[in-house]
Amino acid sequence: MALDHAAVLALYDRDMREGARPDGPGARVERAGAVVRQTGGAHGWNGVLWSGLGEATADRVIRDQIAHFTGLGLDFEWKLYAHDRPADLGARLAAAGFRAEPEETLLVGEADRLARDPGTPDGIRILRATGPAGVELVVRVHESAFGTDGTRLRHRLLARLAADPGSVLALVALAGDEPVGSARMELVPGARFAGLWGGGIVEAWRGRGVYRALVAHRARVAAARGCRYVQVDASPMSRPILERLGFHALSTTTPHLYGG
Repeated sequence: MALDHAAVLALYDRDMREGARPDGPGARVERAGAVVRQTGGAHGWNGVLWSGLGEATADRVIRDQIAHFTGLGLDFEWKLYAHDRPADLGARLAAAGFRAEPEETLLVGEADRLARDPGTPDGIRILRATGPAGVELVVRVHESAFGTDGTRLRHRLLARLAADPGSVLALVALAGDEPVGSARMELVPGARFAGLWGGGIVEAWRGRGVYRALVAHRARVAAARGCRYVQVDASPMSRPILERLGFHALSTTTPHLYGG
């Protein structure tokens, strides 16, 4: 049966945006009028997850969110989707001082179908990171694959694993004892979607099936936990790979950052 894109997108908005739950210990999600936002503090994610704005109210609501987060001394993100309204919301955010990051594609796949992947490449084993040693391997791959500092990732993973280990799955792919890939998944009790994040492969191991194996492993866990779908905010590099695996593009999302 073909995926009903409009119905799944509406479900995603309800479950994962309007009905969002905190993504870590100490974070708070609240509905403030026409927006749903998370305040995660100095080490967490801060931003607007969902909005239901009209042309007459959008600018005022944008100013209110700027006042909320800057009043707490926090930089923040407005997670803007292509189907959000009003249609010129991105331009309004830019006029208010936000800067747009590169666009990503919201991809959704059916967990049970993705879980049927044939398996892990020869010579590769996939381990779950449950403590500091495993987290260090995940961070090591992240820094190598993406060329970015992993300090914040390390802090957030350790905090999540300590406070609510069932809400996050962190994986590392090993070739012998060498970490060559890593990936994460966030799980929300009762949600029909699991979020796939941070899938990265060190350069020498790309194109050898490690990325695909990490997707399938997470899909199996998601399906076992009762999630019908898995979701990715995909970069232009990962989108074609994921679409070949069976993901469907539902919308695009562009982070708009304020401060920093």
